[in-house]
Amino acid sequence: MDLKLFLLTLRARFGVFFVVLCASVLTAAVVSLLLPKTYKSTVSLLVDAKDEQTLSGVPQVLYYPQEKPSYLQTQSDIITSEKVARKVVKDLKLAADPELREAFVKQTGGKGRIEDWLAAGLLETLKVDTTQSSVINVTFSASDSALAAQVANAFAKAYVDTTLELRVEPSRQATAWLDEQVVSLRAKLEEAQSKLINYQKENGIVATDERLDVENTRLGELSVQVAKAQEQTLDWKTREQQARTFLDGGASPERVPEVLSNPFIQSLKTELMRGEAKLQDLATQYGASYPLYQRQLSENRSLRERLDTEMGKVVAGIENSARQSRQREAELRAAMATQRARVLESRQDRSQLAILTRNVESAQKTYEMAVQRANASSVESRARQTSVAVLNPAVEPRKPFRPRITLNIALAAVVGTMLGIGIVILMEMRDRRVRSRNDLIVEQDVPLLAVLNSWEPAGHRLIGWSGGMRTLPKPN
Repeated sequence: MDLKLFLLTLRARFGVFFVVLCASVLTAAVVSLLLPKTYKSTVSLLVDAKDEQTLSGVPQVLYYPQEKPSYLQTQSDIITSEKVARKVVKDLKLAADPELREAFVKQTGGKGRIEDWLAAGLLETLKVDTTQSSVINVTFSASDSALAAQVANAFAKAYVDTTLELRVEPSRQATAWLDEQVVSLRAKLEEAQSKLINYQKENGIVATDERLDVENTRLGELSVQVAKAQEQTLDWKTREQQARTFLDGGASPERVPEVLSNPFIQSLKTELMRGEAKLQDLATQYGASYPLYQRQLSENRSLRERLDTEMGKVVAGIENSARQSRQREAELRAAMATQRARVLESRQDRSQLAILTRNVESAQKTYEMAVQRANASSVESRARQTSVAVLNPAVEPRKPFRPRITLNIALAAVVGTMLGIGIVILMEMRDRRVRSRNDLIVEQDVPLLAVLNSWEPAGHRLIGWSGGMRTLPKPN
């Protein structure tokens, strides 16, 4: 069937086509008017895609533009979560509505919780749209325009509250845990401080004790004194050995260096030498029996005795000095050993004191850090702001979203047109008619005798072959 034949067929059966088209349009109009009206209300939320971290007690806001779509998708999942839906049911007190309770019992037989059933019903008609920006559109559809706006705004409020709760609840739990840790750490700090104080009292150590420095100084001084005593002992030992060598060899004590260097002995020797010279002069002049000779002889003997006594004292002094030097060295060595023991004991005390002090400092730092984190967590747990704000609240729609009468009628017209054309073609195929001369020439191969033009009313002229005009007869 070509276009010409199709148009001829459609013209011939236009009544059928028109009836089908009108029926389709009328049916769509009636159905659209009978369908319940659905209203749609949308609330716009501005979500700030950011993350907050705390460094050294200072909040740092970090933005992640490349991760924003996933962040917004997470927020969309939160909005469509059962937690938010149940909160909407609770805020709007839908569970107390008798009609809804009756519908719940009728549909579920009273099994389960009505809050969960209502939340699932709300989520079925809830739609969340995200764009390239940070705006999320939450749309809710209902048969009541006021209810649509009310539920949409309730979802926005529940989402904001849930976001705040999700942010604050971990901080609250952390605050409770940190409070327990602070109490425990405070007890450990007090215990460490008590051990430090008791140890200081037991060992006589004060906070600014400098005993170790004093003991070290004393030990150094004793070390110097011991070294000097060793030198003196060695010197006196050498002198003693020289004196014994001279005396054991039968030599006179006069050859001992200490004797030779003694001024008093030298003066006695000089005086003795003068006495000997005087005695020789008296012996030459008067003889040995002369009284002056005897007196001088007695004086010389007395000087010799004194010289021998003094030389003996010098030799004895050497031995005594050597013995005292050895005794002094031994005493200094013993004092140095005692002082060294005291220094080692003091160092051990100070080492233990340092350990206890470090324990106190470590406990103090841990306690302060715990207190700081507890304070920060406590402040964050009392937060009342989120990164979500309502950009455009939902308003009550003035026109229903569905049914769209104009659109439905337009679609019905298109469908009716297609359906009418189909029915016309189907009828033509079942009841074939001759619509043009081509049907006879091409389809039936029938000889063509004449072609009658379309009838025209009287008054119309026909141009003949000779160029004249004549009036066509009016058909009966």
